[in-house]
Amino acid sequence: MSLESTPTVIVTGSASGMGQACAQRFLDEGWRVIALDTQPQLTDHTRLVPVQANICDEQQVAEVIDHAVGDKPVSALVHAAGVFPTSNLETFDEESYRRIFDVNVLGTLNITRVASEHMHHGGSMMLFATVDAFAVSANQLLYSASKAAVVSITKSLALELAEQGIVVNAMAPGWVDTPGTRAGGRLEEGIKAVPLKRAAQPAEIADWAWQFCRSPGYVTGEILCISGGIIVR
Repeated sequence: MSLESTPTVIVTGSASGMGQACAQRFLDEGWRVIALDTQPQLTDHTRLVPVQANICDEQQVAEVIDHAVGDKPVSALVHAAGVFPTSNLETFDEESYRRIFDVNVLGTLNITRVASEHMHHGGSMMLFATVDAFAVSANQLLYSASKAAVVSITKSLALELAEQGIVVNAMAPGWVDTPGTRAGGRLEEGIKAVPLKRAAQPAEIADWAWQFCRSPGYVTGEILCISGGIIVR
């Protein structure tokens, strides 16, 4: 497959965790990856294009994506970027509210609008929610609310973008073994409530992102929970 005919995916949050795993999976499958992060990893891979942008700034996102994509159509978006600091009614403040909702909600709207403008022949968007959008956890007040908004955005965009041939779905992971999750210090305790008694690996999440994006079909507006069974309890 020549570089000219290689399908292109935009992956956000590509420098670590689930985003990095998704970027690697698409590279392994022969795709060209526009890897967006606030601190992108440098690479000499010919099909990986690292770009730096703050997803809260739509103009900045548009400029770097426009430059990286050029005149090639985008086939898929995997939007894994997000923040998940703890919060509750006592500890939250306006600053934490703005940060969490700006990144997780405004950032989602920004990247989906920019990506949709490059999906000339249809495409697939995979957004990232969380099981906490449905079954909340303690001390995740703002995070849970922001990801519940992503669930609603997913369904709204599925309707809005259908006429353009773009399908929009979201994944709602449970516990995933990433550096960010481990840094929070709650992983080992959290997986005790998981029926499968383990966290997902980032590569497992990437497998599902790949399955949903490689061949857009009749599924849109859906939320795939990947929780090891914790969502059913």
